[in-house]
Amino acid sequence: MQEIHVEKTASRGIAVAAIYKYLQPDLSPNPAAICENQILEEQKRFEDAREEVIRELEVLAAENEIFAAHLEIAGDFTLHEGVEAKISAERKNAELALQEMIDEFAAIFEAMDDAYMKERGADIKDIGKRLMAKLKGVTLPDLGNLKEETIVAAKDLYPSDTVKLSPELVKGILTEEGGVTSHVSIIAKSMNIPTLVGVKGILSKLEDGMMVCMDAEKGVIVTDPDQETLERYQAKKEAYDQERVRLKKLRNQPAVTKEGKRIFLCANVGNVEEIKKALEMKIDGVGLFRSELLYMENTHFPTEEEQYQVYKEAATLCPEELTIRTLDIGGDKALPYFEFEKEENPFLGWRAIRISLDKKEMFREQLRAILRASAFGHVRIMFPMIISLEELREAKTLVEECKKELAAQDIAYDEAIELGMMMETPASVLLAEEFAKEADFFSIGTNDLTQYLLAVDRGNKKIADRYDYFHPAVLKAIAHIIRAGHAQGIKVGMCGEMAGDVKATEKLVEMGLDEFSMSAGSIDYVRAAIAGALSSVL
Repeated sequence: MQEIHVEKTASRGIAVAAIYKYLQPDLSPNPAAICENQILEEQKRFEDAREEVIRELEVLAAENEIFAAHLEIAGDFTLHEGVEAKISAERKNAELALQEMIDEFAAIFEAMDDAYMKERGADIKDIGKRLMAKLKGVTLPDLGNLKEETIVAAKDLYPSDTVKLSPELVKGILTEEGGVTSHVSIIAKSMNIPTLVGVKGILSKLEDGMMVCMDAEKGVIVTDPDQETLERYQAKKEAYDQERVRLKKLRNQPAVTKEGKRIFLCANVGNVEEIKKALEMKIDGVGLFRSELLYMENTHFPTEEEQYQVYKEAATLCPEELTIRTLDIGGDKALPYFEFEKEENPFLGWRAIRISLDKKEMFREQLRAILRASAFGHVRIMFPMIISLEELREAKTLVEECKKELAAQDIAYDEAIELGMMMETPASVLLAEEFAKEADFFSIGTNDLTQYLLAVDRGNKKIADRYDYFHPAVLKAIAHIIRAGHAQGIKVGMCGEMAGDVKATEKLVEMGLDEFSMSAGSIDYVRAAIAGALSSVL
């Protein structure tokens, strides 16, 4: 028996079952160069593989919108042209050309500081895996073939691996790689499958059929448990499952503190599919719609009409509140079709509202699209990385200009649309009283706020222990923002990771936070914590 402690909980829960090691075939490309008379043959091999993958993804996309982005990537002109160019100009065989292009695409996302964006690199690799398997004539393993209850252990899992996953049979997931914002984490949360990710070297410690107990909340894995340990975990699992049923029943009740204050619980999302999942949690709205995904998962700057259709569907799905953060790219968030100048310190560079105010026509297209969608629900516009009143006023002026344009065209929009801002820089904290007089709402972004206040790069593992949103300076800043907002009668929410941390819930409620916005999988727990009804079992 061995007890292993890990840090990354992707989905809470307790599991007791035998291990199934989900191993991928060798998809390494052949490094051999090709001759000139093989170029057309290799290009055709790639094109045939791509067409076959596209046909498969069209079927999957019709059943699950997660694969809509995969379908777009597989059909991406840049990917297609890039592979063919490497074949013709560099004499790379199809497999090697594909691998290099996939690595380049994935690197754009993986280099980003934002954890949510970083994990989108896994989507790119998923497409690469499908294409490579076609080129090599290899059949990929299928989790849909499982017959018994099991805990799946894998190096990593991609969306195409999990699409046939059955929660009745898969009782837990362990992966050596991946992050808590990856698709496997999102899917695991939606299915309430206990999941631990980033467990280095776990495959070498497991054998097929080995009994394992795991507590994903505490980050504990017990391999080959003795009878006493096995019975203890089985009892813990039964108690946990009963508590989950109780929490699910609380979804029909609004989040209210013991003192009677109503708290709004919202979801952070990146697309319409995630809104649909979040609605199952009986959310009060969307506190953060990451509009940058429309840009990053595209082959061009999305047009006003393309954005409008997405925002309209989102507003229709969630009419109570849809807070759309305007484009937040730059620095660590690159675009495959737009080259950013290299910066010494990208986190302090040309990003977010600074790009939008410099590229006003692009910004106008987004603002017009959001305004048009506001006719279908309570849509709010939120500006990121504001550090001065001049920036906020300039952004608000552009909104007013877009309103006049739409009115002249007799296009409907919400004339009283709320314009708010992210509170995520030291400047915004120090000027909170002034900002509160001109913004309609605040949303505290604790991820960047903590990083900037403490001068700690949250992506640097050497100083990860210093990145702490419970640091007194961060707590004082949050309290100051809430006081400043309430003094002017505006709503103050939070959309950073801290909002979904039940260890912070009581403190944030005491400070007077009005709205908590988080990943959908955390909502049940925060709702219970707000009411003081979170059991120690969880």
